[in-house]
Amino acid sequence: MTDMERRSRATEAFFGRRKGKALREQQADRLATLLPAFIIDLSAAPPEPLKRLFPDTVERLRLEIGFGGGEHLIHRALEMPSTGFIGVEPFVNSMQKLLARVDETGARNVRVYNDDATQLLDWLPDHCLDQIDLLYPDPWPKRKHWKRRFVSKTNLDRFHRVLKPGGLFCFASDIDTYVNWTLLKCRDHGGFEWMAQNAADWLTPYEGWPSTRYEAKARREGRSSAYLTFKRV
Repeated sequence: MTDMERRSRATEAFFGRRKGKALREQQADRLATLLPAFIIDLSAAPPEPLKRLFPDTVERLRLEIGFGGGEHLIHRALEMPSTGFIGVEPFVNSMQKLLARVDETGARNVRVYNDDATQLLDWLPDHCLDQIDLLYPDPWPKRKHWKRRFVSKTNLDRFHRVLKPGGLFCFASDIDTYVNWTLLKCRDHGGFEWMAQNAADWLTPYEGWPSTRYEAKARREGRSSAYLTFKRV
C-alpha cells in the first residue's frame, strides 16, 4: 500500500515510526526468512473457515493489535495451543523479536501482519474472532492527538463486525485519559458491554497475565494499569 493510499484510509496516524535501532545482519536475515512463512497475505481471499490460516487444528481465534515486544502474544500462544493467534505490529524490531521467539519455541499457532491493523480488520470475515486484545496502545496523550487513538467509533464498528456474538475486546493501559476515553467510546457505541462488577475487576490483571517490560516501566514511574474487558453484544 502506498503512502497516498494509506492516507486515504485516514489510518496511518494510529502508529508512529516503523523502525528503531538497525537490526544486526543475523537478525535481518532471520526476519527475511521467517516473515514470509508467518505473514498473512491480504491480496488473497480469507480462507474458509479462517482457522485454515494455521497448519494445525485450532478451536478459537484471537487477534492482538500492536504486540510490542511480543511477550504477551508468545506467552498466550504457548499457554493455549488450541487457539490461533494473529498478531499485528508495524514496528520492524518488534516483529523480529516475536518471530525469533516463535521460531525458538516451535509455536505453530501464530500468524502475523506487519502493517496497519485496520487493513487486516477490513480483510477479515464477519464474526470470525473470539477475542481482540489491544494492550498498551500508543496513548497519544496530547489532546490535539487524541484523534490518533486506535479506539474510535470507526474501529469499534470494525471490532463489532469481526467478533463473534459474545466475543471479547480486552484493553489495557496505564494512561488514565485513555482508559476513560475507551470506557466512554464503548459506552456510546452501544455494541459492547463492560464486564466489570467492581473495581477489582479492572484493577486486577487478566488471568495468567505475563507482566511486560513496558508495564514494569510504568510501575516504576508510578503509573498503575487498568484492564478492561468488554463483551460484544
